[in-house]
Amino acid sequence: MSALESDPRMLALLVSLGIGLLIGIERERSKGTGPTRAFAGVRTFTIVALTGCLAQLADSGALVPVASSPWLAPIGAAVVGALIAVAYWRDRSHDPGITTELALFITYVLGVTAVARPAVAAGAGVVVAMLLASRHPLHRFSRDLLSGEELRNGLLLAGAALVVLPLLPDRGPHWAPALNPHRVWRLVVVVLMLQAAGHVALRIFGARSGLALSGFFSGFVSSTATMAAMGHRARLHAAGAPACASGALLSNVATMIQLAVLAALVNPDLLRTLAWPLVGGAAGAVIAALFGWRRDHETPAKAERPHPAAFQPLHALGFAALMTGVTALVSWLQGSAGALAATASIALAGFADAHAAGTAAFNLAAEQAANANGVDVALLTMLGVTTNTLSKGVAASVAGGAAFMRRVAPGLALLLAGGWLGWWLGS
Repeated sequence: MSALESDPRMLALLVSLGIGLLIGIERERSKGTGPTRAFAGVRTFTIVALTGCLAQLADSGALVPVASSPWLAPIGAAVVGALIAVAYWRDRSHDPGITTELALFITYVLGVTAVARPAVAAGAGVVVAMLLASRHPLHRFSRDLLSGEELRNGLLLAGAALVVLPLLPDRGPHWAPALNPHRVWRLVVVVLMLQAAGHVALRIFGARSGLALSGFFSGFVSSTATMAAMGHRARLHAAGAPACASGALLSNVATMIQLAVLAALVNPDLLRTLAWPLVGGAAGAVIAALFGWRRDHETPAKAERPHPAAFQPLHALGFAALMTGVTALVSWLQGSAGALAATASIALAGFADAHAAGTAAFNLAAEQAANANGVDVALLTMLGVTTNTLSKGVAASVAGGAAFMRRVAPGLALLLAGGWLGWWLGS
């Protein structure tokens, strides 16, 4: 057993020492020189962090075998606060900021925290040091790169995800369980996040590459939502429609990857059965997307400032309503036709979500295998993928119009052709 494991006090002291040095070195490089320099540097920050740690150790009775007293750490905080106030009052740098003062106080707090939660204190210390070192990039981002409309959009997204979503009940009415307010609003938040991700990628990489990358990674959240988001962007910005189509088609590759992961979680042996259909479908989507991307001569390749609005809330609400309606219809059909075969149920579930249909097929295959019965899991999976692809086509057509649908329809057809060809080769 190491000394750190046998004596937690040593770990707390080392963590405090590291926090003080890390934050102090950053402040030392920024304090300046001469009579107008900042009041605290690497030595001050390190001593303050160690003081907080030692005060908390003494209060907890870890230093001397006497009853613990909860007074030393608060007194230390008061002393550090008084020193900060005096230093700020005597500051001659004509800088109204209080970043160094607050950094010194939080260094003391982290030293106190290191006694009971060394991992939390260490992580927080790294974050504080990163924020302090990122002064100029953060100022440039806030003042020059971020527009007022984008800031309002970010606040709207944060409110939708962190304020409204937790307050909604996670249960639908008894007559329509699929009409779950929490799930409906969660889908709205997902669509808003996908639209915002596309906006950020467009700002960083430009329309041609940014939208393709955004579409691929957004597909891991919801490929259908990505198809709708890309279609809506293509309707608003016709010049970027080819790149939007490539991003929409690449989102289907993420769907195939997720189906493979889900199959591995249920039963790793399913991957051998599903390898051909999933690889064939993913290959079809990749070929179509890359073909369209290589032939795209309309979308500007350089990064540019896109439309000031990062997302369209009304479009997100409309898409959530559409998908909720489809889910409710599928649930009603499954509930009213109890004798419906599992194949039809999985195909219907695919209209709402490919992953739900795939998971149902995987679980059914595992159940049938336990009962010594056989089920063509690849066939069931491809039925769900087929109906989900049809649903994606509808979403793309509604959001992007006929012009966008003409761009993505060949890719969706190639995805299905590759998937079914893989099923045929593997059967």
